[in-house]
Amino acid sequence: MNIDIKRVKIFVTIPIENVEEVRNAVCESGAGIIGDYTYCTSSTKSVGTFMPNDNANPYIGVNNKLEFVEEEKLEFICDVDKVKTVISKLRQVHPYEEPAIDIVPLIDEDFFK
Repeated sequence: MNIDIKRVKIFVTIPIENVEEVRNAVCESGAGIIGDYTYCTSSTKSVGTFMPNDNANPYIGVNNKLEFVEEEKLEFICDVDKVKTVISKLRQVHPYEEPAIDIVPLIDEDFFK
């Protein structure tokens, strides 16, 4: 089976107060385009957990203490040739030292004949 991946879906969790800034940054970098529509994203409220170790410089919380943070998971589509640019811009504006970013390859529906 030979699948040509042209687009991916990117997921990232963000503190609620930073969602609009990240959304604008990734969409202005070329993500979130579906046909004739731009700024196509979806977000889901979630609770993230993490424990920064002694070497971390956390945006939220303190070292060696488990934190629970209300976040939004932002998801959007991106052409593979724009992924590096979009992720770079995302990291520039995201407040976390280590944002949780998932990149999932998408199969074009034309593959399923």
